[in-house]
Amino acid sequence: MARSRFRRLAGAEALRDFESSPGKLRRFCGRCGTHMLAERPAEPHVVLRVATLDDDPGLRPVLHVWTTHDVPWLSEETLAPRHPEWPPGR
Repeated sequence: MARSRFRRLAGAEALRDFESSPGKLRRFCGRCGTHMLAERPAEPHVVLRVATLDDDPGLRPVLHVWTTHDVPWLSEETLAPRHPEWPPGR
């Protein structure tokens, strides 16, 4: 999601960071280990793990990426474009 539209309401002090590759940070809950988000601070977006949200954000996917990593039981009832990896041109 766009970094400009993302804000934490609480819990920032509980997050722990891991630089998984140069410039890419993965942020985890320091209490339970849940992967919350990933980001490259210089890029205009963050990758939010929506399954960690307490409430429905009221937004729906505009595309699906890395569908080669989908679990077999995942059912996505959307017409959003699907890409086995990154979308063309990224």
